[in-house]
Amino acid sequence: MVVKEVIEEIELLEKEILESKAKLTKLKRSLPEEEVENYTFLTAEGEQVSLLDLFGDQDELIIVHNMGQSCSYCTMWADGFNGVYHHIIRKAPFYLSSPDEPKVQKEFAQSRSWRFPMISTKENTFKKDLGFEKDGYYYPGVSTFRKDQNGTIYHVAKSDFGPGDDFCLVWPMLDLLPSGSKNYQPVKDLY
Repeated sequence: MVVKEVIEEIELLEKEILESKAKLTKLKRSLPEEEVENYTFLTAEGEQVSLLDLFGDQDELIIVHNMGQSCSYCTMWADGFNGVYHHIIRKAPFYLSSPDEPKVQKEFAQSRSWRFPMISTKENTFKKDLGFEKDGYYYPGVSTFRKDQNGTIYHVAKSDFGPGDDFCLVWPMLDLLPSGSKNYQPVKDLY
Protein backbone atom coordinates (compact mmCIF):
# COMPACT_ATOMS: atom_id res chain seq x y z
CA MET A 1 0.00 0.00 0.00
CA VAL A 2 1.11 3.51 -0.65
CA VAL A 3 1.17 6.02 2.16
CA LYS A 4 -1.95 7.85 0.93
CA GLU A 5 -3.98 4.63 0.96
CA VAL A 6 -2.79 3.78 4.47
CA ILE A 7 -3.73 7.25 5.72
CA GLU A 8 -7.18 6.94 4.14
CA GLU A 9 -7.65 3.52 5.75
CA ILE A 10 -6.58 4.92 9.14
CA GLU A 11 -9.06 7.81 8.82
CA LEU A 12 -11.86 5.42 7.83
CA LEU A 13 -11.09 3.07 10.73
CA GLU A 14 -10.96 5.97 13.21
CA LYS A 15 -14.39 7.11 11.96
CA GLU A 16 -15.76 3.57 12.34
CA ILE A 17 -14.38 3.37 15.89
CA LEU A 18 -16.10 6.64 16.84
CA GLU A 19 -19.36 5.38 15.31
CA SER A 20 -19.00 2.07 17.20
CA LYS A 21 -18.37 3.95 20.46
CA ALA A 22 -21.54 5.98 19.90
CA LYS A 23 -23.46 2.75 19.26
CA LEU A 24 -21.99 1.18 22.42
CA THR A 25 -23.02 4.21 24.50
CA LYS A 26 -26.54 4.00 23.09
CA LEU A 27 -26.74 0.27 23.89
CA LYS A 28 -25.55 0.82 27.46
CA ARG A 29 -28.16 3.53 27.94
CA SER A 30 -30.87 1.19 26.60
CA LEU A 31 -30.37 -1.30 29.45
CA PRO A 32 -32.89 -0.97 32.27
CA GLU A 33 -31.68 0.82 35.36
CA GLU A 34 -31.45 -1.33 38.48
CA GLU A 35 -32.59 -0.07 41.85
CA VAL A 36 -29.82 -0.39 44.44
CA GLU A 37 -29.80 -0.17 48.20
CA ASN A 38 -28.51 2.84 50.05
CA TYR A 39 -25.10 1.35 50.93
CA THR A 40 -23.04 2.73 53.81
CA PHE A 41 -19.34 3.54 53.37
CA LEU A 42 -16.50 5.03 55.36
CA THR A 43 -14.74 8.04 53.90
CA ALA A 44 -10.95 8.30 53.89
CA GLU A 45 -11.40 10.46 57.01
CA GLY A 46 -13.28 7.59 58.71
CA GLU A 47 -16.72 9.22 58.60
CA GLN A 48 -19.76 7.12 57.77
CA VAL A 49 -21.71 8.17 54.65
CA SER A 50 -24.49 6.62 52.63
CA LEU A 51 -24.70 6.22 48.88
CA LEU A 52 -27.48 8.79 48.92
CA ASP A 53 -25.20 11.24 50.78
CA LEU A 54 -22.65 11.01 47.96
CA PHE A 55 -25.08 12.62 45.52
CA GLY A 56 -25.13 15.85 47.52
CA ASP A 57 -27.69 18.09 45.86
CA GLN A 58 -27.28 16.48 42.43
CA ASP A 59 -29.20 13.60 40.90
CA GLU A 60 -26.30 11.83 39.14
CA LEU A 61 -23.16 10.21 40.57
CA ILE A 62 -19.96 8.53 39.33
CA ILE A 63 -18.09 5.94 41.40
CA VAL A 64 -14.83 4.34 40.29
CA HIS A 65 -14.23 0.78 41.49
CA ASN A 66 -10.52 0.80 42.31
CA MET A 67 -8.74 -2.35 43.52
CA GLY A 68 -6.78 -0.45 46.15
CA GLN A 69 -3.26 0.77 46.75
CA SER A 70 -1.72 -2.60 45.87
CA CYS A 71 -2.67 -2.25 42.18
CA SER A 72 -0.28 -0.19 40.08
CA TYR A 73 -2.76 -0.19 37.17
CA CYS A 74 -5.57 1.24 39.33
CA THR A 75 -3.13 3.81 40.65
CA MET A 76 -2.30 4.96 37.13
CA TRP A 77 -6.00 5.29 36.23
CA ALA A 78 -6.62 7.28 39.43
CA ASP A 79 -3.66 9.55 38.69
CA GLY A 80 -5.37 10.37 35.39
CA PHE A 81 -8.73 11.08 37.05
CA ASN A 82 -6.96 13.47 39.38
CA GLY A 83 -6.04 15.64 36.40
CA VAL A 84 -9.61 15.89 35.11
CA TYR A 85 -11.48 15.74 38.43
CA HIS A 86 -12.37 19.45 38.32
CA HIS A 87 -14.01 18.92 34.92
CA ILE A 88 -15.95 15.81 35.94
CA ILE A 89 -17.50 17.30 39.07
CA ARG A 90 -19.04 20.11 37.04
CA LYS A 91 -21.42 17.40 35.76
CA ALA A 92 -21.69 14.91 38.65
CA PRO A 93 -20.08 14.06 42.00
CA PHE A 94 -17.11 11.70 41.60
CA TYR A 95 -15.79 9.23 44.18
CA LEU A 96 -13.11 6.59 44.07
CA SER A 97 -13.98 3.44 46.00
CA SER A 98 -11.53 0.79 47.15
CA PRO A 99 -11.50 -2.09 49.61
CA ASP A 100 -8.67 -0.44 51.56
CA GLU A 101 -9.15 0.77 55.12
CA PRO A 102 -9.91 4.53 55.36
CA LYS A 103 -6.53 5.30 56.97
CA VAL A 104 -4.70 3.50 54.14
CA GLN A 105 -6.82 5.35 51.57
CA LYS A 106 -6.08 8.71 53.13
CA GLU A 107 -2.32 8.15 53.34
CA PHE A 108 -2.12 6.78 49.81
CA ALA A 109 -4.25 9.60 48.35
CA GLN A 110 -2.05 12.18 50.08
CA SER A 111 1.11 10.52 48.73
CA ARG A 112 -0.34 10.86 45.20
CA SER A 113 -1.81 14.35 45.71
CA TRP A 114 -5.24 13.04 44.70
CA ARG A 115 -7.95 15.67 45.03
CA PHE A 116 -11.05 13.49 44.66
CA PRO A 117 -12.86 11.97 47.66
CA MET A 118 -12.53 8.28 48.47
CA ILE A 119 -14.84 5.75 50.08
CA SER A 120 -14.02 2.36 51.55
CA THR A 121 -16.06 -0.66 50.46
CA LYS A 122 -14.31 -2.92 52.96
CA GLU A 123 -17.37 -3.33 55.19
CA ASN A 124 -20.13 -3.77 52.56
CA THR A 125 -21.11 -5.80 49.50
CA PHE A 126 -21.17 -2.82 47.11
CA LYS A 127 -18.41 -4.09 44.77
CA LYS A 128 -19.73 -7.64 44.77
CA ASP A 129 -23.33 -6.61 44.15
CA LEU A 130 -22.29 -4.45 41.18
CA GLY A 131 -20.07 -7.15 39.66
CA PHE A 132 -16.65 -5.75 40.62
CA GLU A 133 -15.81 -8.48 43.11
CA LYS A 134 -15.97 -12.11 42.02
CA ASP A 135 -14.70 -15.19 43.82
CA GLY A 136 -12.80 -13.01 46.30
CA TYR A 137 -11.02 -10.97 43.60
CA TYR A 138 -11.58 -7.28 42.91
CA TYR A 139 -11.97 -5.86 39.42
CA PRO A 140 -11.60 -2.23 38.33
CA GLY A 141 -14.21 -0.16 36.56
CA VAL A 142 -16.77 2.58 36.93
CA SER A 143 -20.47 2.77 37.73
CA THR A 144 -22.94 5.60 37.29
CA PHE A 145 -26.04 6.20 39.36
CA ARG A 146 -29.04 8.46 39.51
CA LYS A 147 -31.52 9.23 42.23
CA ASP A 148 -35.14 10.15 41.75
CA GLN A 149 -37.18 12.77 43.62
CA ASN A 150 -38.06 10.17 46.30
CA GLY A 151 -34.40 9.35 46.99
CA THR A 152 -34.53 5.96 45.27
CA ILE A 153 -31.12 5.12 43.80
CA TYR A 154 -30.61 3.43 40.43
CA HIS A 155 -27.47 1.87 38.94
CA VAL A 156 -27.48 3.29 35.41
CA ALA A 157 -24.40 1.93 33.65
CA LYS A 158 -20.98 0.43 34.22
CA SER A 159 -17.75 -0.25 32.38
CA ASP A 160 -14.67 -2.30 33.15
CA PHE A 161 -11.17 -0.85 33.16
CA GLY A 162 -8.19 -2.42 31.44
CA PRO A 163 -5.29 -1.62 29.12
CA GLY A 164 -6.53 0.11 25.98
CA ASP A 165 -9.84 1.32 27.44
CA ASP A 166 -11.18 4.86 27.08
CA PHE A 167 -10.55 5.75 30.73
CA CYS A 168 -6.74 5.94 30.70
CA LEU A 169 -4.91 8.06 28.15
CA VAL A 170 -1.58 6.30 28.68
CA TRP A 171 -2.37 3.28 26.47
CA PRO A 172 -3.32 5.07 23.23
CA MET A 173 -0.38 7.43 23.67
CA LEU A 174 2.07 4.56 24.07
CA ASP A 175 0.52 2.76 21.11
CA LEU A 176 1.68 5.64 18.90
CA LEU A 177 5.31 4.79 19.72
CA PRO A 178 7.18 2.37 17.44
CA SER A 179 7.34 -0.16 20.30
CA GLY A 180 3.69 0.39 21.29
CA SER A 181 2.31 -0.37 24.74
CA LYS A 182 3.34 -4.02 24.67
CA ASN A 183 5.09 -5.08 27.88
CA TYR A 184 4.38 -1.73 29.57
CA GLN A 185 3.92 -2.12 33.32
CA PRO A 186 2.83 0.92 35.36
CA VAL A 187 4.49 1.57 38.69
CA LYS A 188 3.10 3.14 41.85
CA ASP A 189 6.27 4.96 42.79
CA LEU A 190 6.30 8.63 41.90
CA TYR A 191 9.44 9.86 40.18
